[in-house]
Amino acid sequence: MITPPEVFKSLADETRARATLLIAHQGELCVCELMCALSDSQPKVSRHLAQLRSSGLLLDRRQGQWIYYRLNPQLPAWVHEVLQVTLEANAHWLEDNAARLRNMGSRPVRETACC
Repeated sequence: MITPPEVFKSLADETRARATLLIAHQGELCVCELMCALSDSQPKVSRHLAQLRSSGLLLDRRQGQWIYYRLNPQLPAWVHEVLQVTLEANAHWLEDNAARLRNMGSRPVRETACC
């Protein structure tokens, strides 16, 4: 079970906080989408995503050449609630990131799950 110190330590970095909130808002994002939204390099984004994955906040899945990240559905309800409240109260903080993501050309196409 993930503890409050682990959650807040994972989110204490601005890049990790922005990435997590963008993923919470979008449901799932790949590294290239986060690179665009965050205006950061692939190594930096991947390093932060690896930390979020190892903390248990995120899960990943591979689809062809893409690796997609999503919130771990097994997280306790309080973590989802904290992220949702934070997202709703701070939409302005993420607006530039969300705008870059909206304007991104050639976003990868996700396969839909059958079940």
